[in-house]
Amino acid sequence: MEENQVKKLVLIGGSAGSLEVLMHVLPELSTGLAFPIVIVLHRKHSDDLTLEELIAMKTLVPVKEVEDKTVMTNGAIYIVPSDYHLLFEKDGTLALDASEKVNYSRPSIDVVFESAADAFGPSVIAILLSGSNADGAFGCSRIKENGGTIIIQDPKSAGMSYMPSSAIQMVEPDMVVDMDEIASVINRI
Repeated sequence: MEENQVKKLVLIGGSAGSLEVLMHVLPELSTGLAFPIVIVLHRKHSDDLTLEELIAMKTLVPVKEVEDKTVMTNGAIYIVPSDYHLLFEKDGTLALDASEKVNYSRPSIDVVFESAADAFGPSVIAILLSGSNADGAFGCSRIKENGGTIIIQDPKSAGMSYMPSSAIQMVEPDMVVDMDEIASVINRI
């Protein structure tokens, strides 16, 4: 295997209330992670580059802009752009898709999680954060069916508990964690 080939993939999905969690988690992440992190948040088209810039200011981990056919590398954070679904290819290439919204969202957490589950199976570790709809629950289910790991923010600590609660009702998570535990969980992977 090549040195940069993706052996593990961490996904972080969220909606309303999740940006606060990320701002808490990002400064705590270790540099030199042995896997890429892909962040998919519900966002408005007008927020196009603002999120990437904000995340880059909060972490020492390199933040890379996703364009169609971007090749993931370990030790980097990728932000799913607004108005696109993100699809994964088994060789670690990222593809952008402008098909219909899913769960009223593009990007949809379900689409991203399901695509990663299909491409990387048991190598996927998904973290679902705060949000006000059920997007992400089906994606978590697909990841679990393919042998991946599901970590869900404790609904009690979420600004909006509906998203993590919906996922917990659909799938048995491997871990339910408080916002303060997320960075240390990622750093131990």
